[in-house]
Amino acid sequence: MLDLVIRGGTVVDGTGAPGRQADVAVRDGCIVAIGAIDEAARETIDATGCVVAPGFVDVHTHYDAQVFWDGSLSPSCYHGVTTVIAGNCGFSIAPLNGNPEDSAYLMRMLARVEGMPLESLQQGVPWNWRSFGEYLEQLEGTLAINAGFMVGHSAVRRSVMSSRAVGEAASPADITAMQQLLRESIAAGGLGFSSTVSPTHNDGEGQPVPSRHATDEELYALASVVAEFPGTSLELLPGIGGFNEAERERMVQYSLAGQRAVNWNLLAPNSRMPDTHVAQLAASDLAASRGARVIALTLPQPMKLRLNLVSGFVFDALPGWAEVIGKALPERIAALSDPKLREALEAGSKSPAAGVFAQMTYWQTWTIEEVFTEANRAWQGRTVGELAEATGKTPLDAMLDLAISEDLRTSFTPPVMGTDDESWRMRGEVWADPRTVIGASDAGAHLDMIDTFAFSTQVLEHGVRERKLIGLEQAVHQLTQVPAQMIGLRDRGVLIPGLRADIVVFDPETVASGTTHTRFDLPGGAGRLYADAIGVHHVVVNGKEIVRRGELTGERPGTVLRSGRDTVTVPL
Repeated sequence: MLDLVIRGGTVVDGTGAPGRQADVAVRDGCIVAIGAIDEAARETIDATGCVVAPGFVDVHTHYDAQVFWDGSLSPSCYHGVTTVIAGNCGFSIAPLNGNPEDSAYLMRMLARVEGMPLESLQQGVPWNWRSFGEYLEQLEGTLAINAGFMVGHSAVRRSVMSSRAVGEAASPADITAMQQLLRESIAAGGLGFSSTVSPTHNDGEGQPVPSRHATDEELYALASVVAEFPGTSLELLPGIGGFNEAERERMVQYSLAGQRAVNWNLLAPNSRMPDTHVAQLAASDLAASRGARVIALTLPQPMKLRLNLVSGFVFDALPGWAEVIGKALPERIAALSDPKLREALEAGSKSPAAGVFAQMTYWQTWTIEEVFTEANRAWQGRTVGELAEATGKTPLDAMLDLAISEDLRTSFTPPVMGTDDESWRMRGEVWADPRTVIGASDAGAHLDMIDTFAFSTQVLEHGVRERKLIGLEQAVHQLTQVPAQMIGLRDRGVLIPGLRADIVVFDPETVASGTTHTRFDLPGGAGRLYADAIGVHHVVVNGKEIVRRGELTGERPGTVLRSGRDTVTVPL
């Protein structure tokens, strides 16, 4: 007898082949047949009028901490995602060195750089492991979906160098020790190595995160460890805007050192800057000419940033702001109240040193996204410019005064770029480019800032149904087989007999992402942005139904993916 049969749907198998009417039979966690199925089953899903596809693969998440308080990894599971890769950007939470201060540093760093509430990290995560293997062991049997974890550069550097990880170059002995710790972490199941040199990545004190203090020689030495193990990958945050020669060369050498493809985040086509993504993709061409491989992760929707001065993310990339954002909240409020400091912050935000971020700092164009006191309710949804005019203040003064009145919690949104038809056309064009992979969701991070966790339903809603930028079969291919092959997933990403039964059943006529809203359901009562999935009726992981009509079933069949066992080496 079968464990499960999904009947009457249109099977879109992930390979790009045309959809076909067929049933899907599942036994012992695997697909055993696709076609006309007569055999009886313990459970049956009626997929009439729906698409039956492989579960979606999200290769760029930060669920490293959330796994402890929410094994379903919501909201990704509701949006049809059945496999996630975490530990990106150098920000894993293992290994640890046993020093409580170093663990506390990682908590403060993640709260700042990845927008994870500090109280949730403190109350919702046990922090009781040292090795990467001990961390993974705690997750076995607790997850609804499959999850693999990269080993993060900042965690490794802090474990070896402690407080010296910020501000000091590594000695040869430090690098050797980091290589050995990375070696042990990958041997225990880590999927590879991740790092960042991005100027947006600062720690809880406003300093560059540990990996930003590394030399390129250190980066390449650690990448070389990855080449020693099968089924491993490399990831990097390389910088902002069009890459210069040094940035392109770094990605090439990083790939060559590790003998693996390097995936980087984030490629975001925009008609206002039509040459930027073209210049960024040229890094892939350079890599190919040198025997390396560089892959851009591309986000399938415009990114709406909801920024506040509690986390300070993006603000701290502006000249002079990081030192202020790094202060404790009372001191930060006092500093931001100082007229002279405000003048310096305004000058820094408009200076050439602000680079690409300067174009965001026309404060009058920002929208007051969300307020938290009744006295300010009338300003929600209006612009900072309107507030400034009504109060007779400069836009920056108006914005800062409003934020200070709410202990900096007020959320502001810069103008959203890339909503025009031409940007959507460019976006659709790069989805099918072999130099890209869809999936820069950052799910599990920036919980108060972005809703890009809904990338899969956004592609199906806007890219396929509304704008017809990509066909259904090709969209599913880009959401399943393409990212699965990039990571080297051994038996996932397509619907073929013999492979694992990771399956999503959705209505192509209604699939969408719901309205983004804040839910206060994190440890410590902290909030997060959230959006329900619409039209995703069933999600199956390893043969077990985990989501049924928008509700969790309580099953926890997810696999903790381990390099070499669940992944294969992808040659350059």
